[in-house]
Amino acid sequence: MSASSDSDHHESVQDSSISSLPGSARSSRPEGQYTVGIIGGGQLARMMHQAAISLGVHTRLLATSPDESAAQVMRDVTIGSHLDHDAVLDFAKGCDVVTFDHEHVPTEYLREMEEAGVAVRPGSEALVHAQDKAVMRARAAADGAPCPLWQVCDTPADLIAFGDAHGWPVIAKTSRGGYDGKGVWKVEGPEEVDEPFEAMGGLADGQQPIEILAEEFVDFTRELSAIVVRSPSGQGVAYPVSETVQRDGICVETTTPAPGMSDERQAEIQQMAMGIAGRLGVVGVLAVELMERADGSVVINELAMRPHNTGHWSIHGARTSQFANHIRAVLDLPLGDPSVTAPVVVMENVLGGSEMDLTGALQHCFARDRSLHVELYGKQVRPGRKVGHVTCLGTDVEDVQRRARHAAGYLMGDRNV
Repeated sequence: MSASSDSDHHESVQDSSISSLPGSARSSRPEGQYTVGIIGGGQLARMMHQAAISLGVHTRLLATSPDESAAQVMRDVTIGSHLDHDAVLDFAKGCDVVTFDHEHVPTEYLREMEEAGVAVRPGSEALVHAQDKAVMRARAAADGAPCPLWQVCDTPADLIAFGDAHGWPVIAKTSRGGYDGKGVWKVEGPEEVDEPFEAMGGLADGQQPIEILAEEFVDFTRELSAIVVRSPSGQGVAYPVSETVQRDGICVETTTPAPGMSDERQAEIQQMAMGIAGRLGVVGVLAVELMERADGSVVINELAMRPHNTGHWSIHGARTSQFANHIRAVLDLPLGDPSVTAPVVVMENVLGGSEMDLTGALQHCFARDRSLHVELYGKQVRPGRKVGHVTCLGTDVEDVQRRARHAAGYLMGDRNV
């Protein structure tokens, strides 16, 4: 199941919307070729680059190291930090549009790029809701979106008061700087409230204030992800809702569409995600991570405004991947069909384990499952590091999950799968 919309309350589609982009980079490339600048050199940028190739779109990269995943495969690479003001602003001058591999570029840099006439997508007014969890919670609550009980805590005493009022355990999060479980704590009682405040300094980006956000502990039955894509002219598409499995704050598996979810419930969650994208003015991919309670109701956990780990299945499991649609969106091209290509699609992350020769291990994986799809990110294997993912398609949920888990386990060095 998928959804597509052209919202009549947004701007109308232009006959040639790309022609309105700044043209600062055109003198250095063939006429008619557009440059998308990507800030951040991880695997998301690598897969955006792959999607851009088939569209004839040139990509430039700002990476912190030539060894980063995307920097290994892209030709036009600038080495510099996303926290370096001059590096970011200089990089943007050579791009028709700038987008992101992560949300960690300081908000004021985004505003400066916009003031200089650079098309920043998503823009600063939207992206701040993915950068700052406190800002996101306040906006979501004002819009009536489903959220857990929450409060910004200035001191450990505030966190104790929140826990005493709403029950222990509570979840404490840094408002900025956390990812993949970093900057998130399950606080069992008053004796543990100091740790989040002591850790704040290590997660600061040097540019923005960081606060501690307290949230009620949600006793969820499963986690879900709703991925939508929106263009500047207001066109939107929604991917089928996925069920996700998180372990130690890292997504390890997605199953799409979410098993046991009716078409009507899928549509309700898709519409909620599209509504968030429209209200915030998101351009590109928006991932809405959700927690589902036993009664079927959901609350928003996180927002991400970039291609997302929970959408990796779409490379081989959707008619148009999240990466292709993200590139289309930032250039305001018509968006592609997000529907699934099989009744069941399972993506399994490959995390660094005891297997060092990932390509060599494919000898077994491909021989065992000739329809297996694998994406390796070119990263050095380190324990727990995301080094790739596998995707399996089929008709039976348990069978497809078993195949995907076997392949990912083998690539992580587990020979007992």
